[in-house]
Amino acid sequence: MSTSVRTSARTAGGGKNWHIPAGMLRGDGWQLDLGPKQAGWDFAGLRVLRLEPGESRTFTTVDRETIVLPLSGSCVVDYIGQMPEAAGRPGSISQPLRTRDHAWWELAGRGGVFDGPTDFVYLPRNAAATIRSRRGGRFALPSAVARRTLPPRYVPASDVPVELRGAGSCSRQVNNFCTPQSLDADRLIACEVLTPAGNWSSYPPHKHDEERPGETALEEIYYFEVSPGQGGPGIAYQRVYGTERRPADLLAEVRSGDVVIIPCGWHGPSMAAPGYDLYYLNVMAGPGPERAWLICDDPAHTWVRQTWRQTDIDPRLPMTPTGYGPEPKGNPEPNGKGKPAPDGVPSADTGMIR
Repeated sequence: MSTSVRTSARTAGGGKNWHIPAGMLRGDGWQLDLGPKQAGWDFAGLRVLRLEPGESRTFTTVDRETIVLPLSGSCVVDYIGQMPEAAGRPGSISQPLRTRDHAWWELAGRGGVFDGPTDFVYLPRNAAATIRSRRGGRFALPSAVARRTLPPRYVPASDVPVELRGAGSCSRQVNNFCTPQSLDADRLIACEVLTPAGNWSSYPPHKHDEERPGETALEEIYYFEVSPGQGGPGIAYQRVYGTERRPADLLAEVRSGDVVIIPCGWHGPSMAAPGYDLYYLNVMAGPGPERAWLICDDPAHTWVRQTWRQTDIDPRLPMTPTGYGPEPKGNPEPNGKGKPAPDGVPSADTGMIR
């Protein structure tokens, strides 16, 4: 018997509520406050915090393991310690509590999302922490409802694996800062994808909404930022469509700060319009006993992968300054792992389709 991602009023409806424009989930000082309740599912969440120079924010993670990931700017993360099985949803606390677990880390951050990988901090569930920024900045906090309490830790930018995936007009860069192979976590899976202007990523279309051989059930959040053009803000597009059993139909024009939630269905491509480089942050989590990122290609389009063997990677990649981060890795050879699922083809890259 397979397990699938739960649906609710927002996640049902065939995709009409899955595109969340920037500012629609602003509240309590967060530019974006998207938890499982707001998404209508059980595990994955994302908050985005903007701090003016000299500002700080103290918050609790409650039942969610959380990463503090600079989008732009630098900060200090002050880990206050573990709270006694904190209740309610993540938010501010008025009186910071010092415990013997107290520690802090200074994050160098980056100028912006197109400036290379960044260092980050992992915080466990039921933790209290403060983010301070002397010069100001924007910070993403991807999260997942967790079963285990793992130790907090700092990860330098030099430890973030960078991969170049696809080829030709499907070339993209993936910063695998919180994938199962790169960071020990309980449920949270997250990565950053950079797509040069005019290219497609998250392609071929794929899905991960059932627990079965070759596929894991994962809720997914796409958070977008688009480079501006000569005339103003940039645009991009995101496609999601369903299966016969769980129909969906979404083609959204997305801009910086927009979110698309994907509870189920085939998703892709993510389309970078000519003239505008595209960034998105993927946040995933699911109910399965194993933290794994296994996807199935849409059988109608999986043949596209074979064409990459005869095509060079876009020379505009990597979008990473020389000497910043690890040496990017190119496309791996297909490994053939995973048994074909009844209505999909397991990715030859075992989930790393971004």
